[in-house]
Amino acid sequence: MTGREMDRPLPAEAAAAAAADLATADLPKPQVIEQREPDSFRMQMPQGNPLLLSHTLQELLARDTVQVELIPEKKGLFLKHVEYEVSSLRFKSSVYRRYNDFVVFHEILLQKFPYRMVPALPPKRMLGADREFIETRRRALKRFINLVARHPPFSEDVVLKLFLSFSGSDIQNKLKESVQCVGDEFMICKLATRAKDFLPADIQAQFAASRELIRNIYNSFYKLRDRAERIASRAIDNAADLLIFGKELSALGSDTTPLPSWATMSNSTWGTLKQALKGLSVEFALLADKAAQQGKQEENDVVEKLNLFLDLLQSYKDLCERHEKGVLHKHQRALHKYSMMKKQMMSATVQNREPESVEQLESRIVEQENAIQTMELRNYFSLYCLHQETQLIHVYLPLTSHILGAFVNSQIQGHKEMSKVWNELKPKLSCLFAGPNNMPTPPRSPQEGNVFSH
Repeated sequence: MTGREMDRPLPAEAAAAAAADLATADLPKPQVIEQREPDSFRMQMPQGNPLLLSHTLQELLARDTVQVELIPEKKGLFLKHVEYEVSSLRFKSSVYRRYNDFVVFHEILLQKFPYRMVPALPPKRMLGADREFIETRRRALKRFINLVARHPPFSEDVVLKLFLSFSGSDIQNKLKESVQCVGDEFMICKLATRAKDFLPADIQAQFAASRELIRNIYNSFYKLRDRAERIASRAIDNAADLLIFGKELSALGSDTTPLPSWATMSNSTWGTLKQALKGLSVEFALLADKAAQQGKQEENDVVEKLNLFLDLLQSYKDLCERHEKGVLHKHQRALHKYSMMKKQMMSATVQNREPESVEQLESRIVEQENAIQTMELRNYFSLYCLHQETQLIHVYLPLTSHILGAFVNSQIQGHKEMSKVWNELKPKLSCLFAGPNNMPTPPRSPQEGNVFSH
């Protein structure tokens, strides 16, 4: 990753310990020792200020493309199990994964990278989940793994390679083994203790402004996604209506009910009309197919890209909340506990307590001071990572132009193809409009006026 260089992993700081109250449990300071992982997975130190990212959107997208496809359900003893084929272009791999494998992978990412944007997973399968739910979750898992595979620190970590390429029978244990005796990013990053030196003086104000901006962007994109979903849904509904419309015309043309001679006299108009109506179903089926293609294309190229960006923005919002409720809150609690200890120390000194009890209190105060110092370092490192993650959000912003381009192209292509079919259909309607002496006349164009207005 640009901006980091990893050393040998230190004693583990498990997810449960990371969530524990730092006011009662001390965290060791990061140390600098050699790394055991392969060079290809080391966090590389950039030239210049390591806080600044130099990635472009195209570079991030080119890191990997991961496909997640549903494979046929396997029947278990009681339930059917849904499996996914996960294929990575970067690792040239194809592996099978269950939803619970994604859950373990997600937990490990949060454990190793608590100060980074870890996208959320879709919900677990509920009882009675239908095909629509399973497909929606497949799409969400695909977005999740692609965001992770393109994220600078994650993409260079060994757990990602394991998840995307390990074909053994127990991926979950393999993932857990890979993080044994390994600290989180704060513990293994050389810059952790110096993060404050790279931060701007007004980092808190910048953080607040960035958080507000991204909240507004999220709200706008959420509304855009909803409208895009409705547009795509209308195209698919339009396809279904066109297909039914054509089938009804065909059914009308295929009607075999005898027609009384007193109603037709010598007029053969109804027979001619039936023959023409019967043949129109082909064009309407083609129109329905074009409309359905446009709807599906907009679902894949517009709605899914909007969902991808929303997932990223949501992960940023989640990160901000973890920062405030996590390290910052724990830091404040530790400071409060330290203040109480100092008061106890002063009271013990005034009351001339036993030397041993005073020494124990002094030792506890020193331990608490060390804990506070570590938490201060973690707080600055958390802000350091937040600054980089904010830059990453802005790197993704040009995705907007990709989304709009896909939407415009879909509309142009869809209307062009449907217009062609409508124009091919028009000459076939001539026999439906009987003029004088039962001679067919072509339908009038809108510019010529409404045929029913006179």
